[in-house]
Amino acid sequence: MNVFSYRFFPAVFALAFPASLCGEDWPHFLGPNHDFHSAETGLNLEYSEEGPKLLWEVERGKGHAGPVIADGKLVFIHQVEKQEEIRCLDAGTGTEIWKHAYAVDVAQSYGITDMPRSSPVIDPETKHVYSLGNDGDLLCLQLDDGKIVWQKRLEKEFGPSPFFFGYGSSPLVYGEKLIVQVGSDEHCVVALNKKDGSVIWSNDHEWNGSYASPVIGQVNGEDRLFVFAGGMVKPPHGGLLCIDPESGTILDAFSWRSDNFASVNAATPVPCGPNRIFLTEDYGLGGVMLQYGPDSKARVVWTSPEFGCQFQTPIYHDGIIHGFGGNGGLMLAFDAATGRMLWNEAFYDTTIQWKDRPIPISLGHAHLIHVDGGFLCLSENGALLRMDLGPGGFQILSKARLFYAPETWAPPAISNGLLYINQNEMGSRLLCYDLRKKME
Repeated sequence: MNVFSYRFFPAVFALAFPASLCGEDWPHFLGPNHDFHSAETGLNLEYSEEGPKLLWEVERGKGHAGPVIADGKLVFIHQVEKQEEIRCLDAGTGTEIWKHAYAVDVAQSYGITDMPRSSPVIDPETKHVYSLGNDGDLLCLQLDDGKIVWQKRLEKEFGPSPFFFGYGSSPLVYGEKLIVQVGSDEHCVVALNKKDGSVIWSNDHEWNGSYASPVIGQVNGEDRLFVFAGGMVKPPHGGLLCIDPESGTILDAFSWRSDNFASVNAATPVPCGPNRIFLTEDYGLGGVMLQYGPDSKARVVWTSPEFGCQFQTPIYHDGIIHGFGGNGGLMLAFDAATGRMLWNEAFYDTTIQWKDRPIPISLGHAHLIHVDGGFLCLSENGALLRMDLGPGGFQILSKARLFYAPETWAPPAISNGLLYINQNEMGSRLLCYDLRKKME
């Protein structure tokens, strides 16, 4: 496969657009604020079943890591045969600016091939890119030219971690720190100096590394680091660690892990206002809302076995948690305060025309983004829905079949009026769609 080729559609890009567009970068996993919310406005979200305009497309290898965008540059990581590649493209045209490749050990577990699952991070302060590969290759590169600033092999420096499919938790930039869920027996979570890679702090906990990414929330008016841990161990263990991000001190450890050995904790914790965090897993326990008291200890507010998300992180908006339960593709809406299910929907009766036949929507491991006053939903096989979601139900405002392929599991990204989507199978591509309004 030629993963260096791309198709560009200049007639689309040459259109003029109004100054009313309010754009922003998407520099890390889950968006600008790690919560699937974009502040962009002035978008054209009224599209036909053919979808918005395709601006450019780039062939890519394998992987479930999403792209990140800053300063007009898009960075993504993928696997090409026995190498991992970090590539930087012009976000507007798809033209390659630089790439960096290195060898990886491609293996299989449970019939699933190892491939990148950890999205890169762009730090706007240092103009550095941080990338964690499947084998634990942690690289810091210059955004402008891809030159390596520093690099580490996590297993060599901190010890091995028992992962099912390799490293898959995205790093987190916090102040001068790069926080990484290492998951080894002696180094659970590590904070590195983002400029030179030196260790600022490291903590030790029995729970090993998971596929959920670290996130910052507020507890009693203070920033707290939340890490949903749990590796490939017998008997299985894991749960949510509440950590002081300045010192690395573990303030609380709340156990939340199925007793099924082949279970993973993979959905990122969801802060739901001050002192509250929502967790979800899809191997029996489902979801739990936690509240932290003055002692910084977690207490259960409510639980729901029905709200079990495997690796698709839910979104919290206006007092409601929206997500997709397990492998069945059931969209769920829960009252965050009480845990009451407000509604659920599978959209089995809703079809979208694809070539010469209508195909039902299959949400699967779908993702939601809140942008410009509503929600965009990307299904796992290429359906794009614009929706109005609330406590009383939903309304589909626009729908399109962008492509028809399974395992589109990386969340989409929106930046400066452009929508970026990874198609992972049946012609793996990175696709850029134009959501900007045309000049009248």
